[in-house]
Amino acid sequence: MSNPEIANSINTGNYNTNYHDLGEGEVVLFIHGSGPGVSAFANWRLAMPQLAKNFRVIAPDMVGFGYSDRPNDITYSMDEWVEQAINLMDALKIEKFNIVGNSFGGGLALCLAIKYPNRVNKMVLMGAMGVDFEITAGLDQAWGYTPSIENMKALLDTFAYSRELVTDDLAKMRYEASIRPGFQESFSSMFPEPRQNSVKSMASDEKEIASIDKDVLIIHGRDDKVIPFENSIRLHNLIEKSQLHGFGQCGHWSQIEHKDRFNKLLEDFFLE
Repeated sequence: MSNPEIANSINTGNYNTNYHDLGEGEVVLFIHGSGPGVSAFANWRLAMPQLAKNFRVIAPDMVGFGYSDRPNDITYSMDEWVEQAINLMDALKIEKFNIVGNSFGGGLALCLAIKYPNRVNKMVLMGAMGVDFEITAGLDQAWGYTPSIENMKALLDTFAYSRELVTDDLAKMRYEASIRPGFQESFSSMFPEPRQNSVKSMASDEKEIASIDKDVLIIHGRDDKVIPFENSIRLHNLIEKSQLHGFGQCGHWSQIEHKDRFNKLLEDFFLE
């Protein structure tokens, strides 16, 4: 049986990137979060088919995650991930694109828009990092994950508002993803203690965030235990052309917990 997480492969600098490429039209680049065992497919599987009805959707596994290469000599950093995203767009001959960033991917999206403002059209930030904040117990739990089915269940309980979404099957799938060869080794090297340093390294300068003149849609679950809802309020206050949508009864997974509304928000925003 083929693995839906493995899609296309293309050279991005010194390594190959695994990426999904669906639909036609204006390009939307989806960047996943940084949970253990994550991949672009795991993160965006409910959004990609819907958005691909109107857009060309590109969703890569960022280096160190999923099924992109894991070079032995790499130093994982925001600069490295930003360059990977730009190298991917260059390899696909895509000059301008919209971007959707989840959590870690939101911090990355902000970095990318600051560093390459001429490449980005509109931006969606979902449960985004990108500003400095005191690390939450939920984020510390995610980044400090050691593989076991019990740890994965506990982590998914932290991520989602409702236990109904976090089935034993999902926990098993994500646990198995987290123990695939190379996954845990690269993951555990990314966010060493003290993990507050990683929060800081993913934050952009607030003056530079305020200089972003793109249309930005900010989405956040009000009950998020991983990334504080206050982050999105701060981003909304910093970014002049932003709008903020908060979901009640929602944790860190707006795109899964409120999938239909989430997809509709994105479609309407990009089609405006």
